[in-house]
Amino acid sequence: MRIGIAADHGGFELKVKLTVALKAAGYEIEDFGAHELVIGDDFPDFVVPMAMAVAKGDVARGLAICGSGVGACIAANKVHGVRAALITDSFSAHQGVEDDNMNVMCLGGQVTGYQLSWDLVQTFLKTRFKEDERFRRRLEKVAALEMDRGKE
Repeated sequence: MRIGIAADHGGFELKVKLTVALKAAGYEIEDFGAHELVIGDDFPDFVVPMAMAVAKGDVARGLAICGSGVGACIAANKVHGVRAALITDSFSAHQGVEDDNMNVMCLGGQVTGYQLSWDLVQTFLKTRFKEDERFRRRLEKVAALEMDRGKE
């Protein structure tokens, strides 16, 4: 599976550690940056291109990391076709994929430690969307909101 990963300065250290672990686990990684620690860089510069790659299908799933995970989540969700969530627990890591077809997981590099983050990432990547009618119906309603954006 090809995975996109992106982080600003607040998530840089966690991104580096997760990238090493993901490669060791056999995942192909596309790193959207930051490629070096630059205090004061801006998460949208890295998260948005990664989210666009997810939306286009260039990568299967994405990981977006900033200090709290909140900004990365907000930015990723602005990209049409992205379903991103800030994840801090294992239930949400699998339920977000199973029921909501989450395709970008956001983490807080300054609030979620490496071991928990690695466990959450593994859960996120191993889980599949259930495709039950009720889940597809709900996602269609969300997709309709995206289509209506800008028509108001």
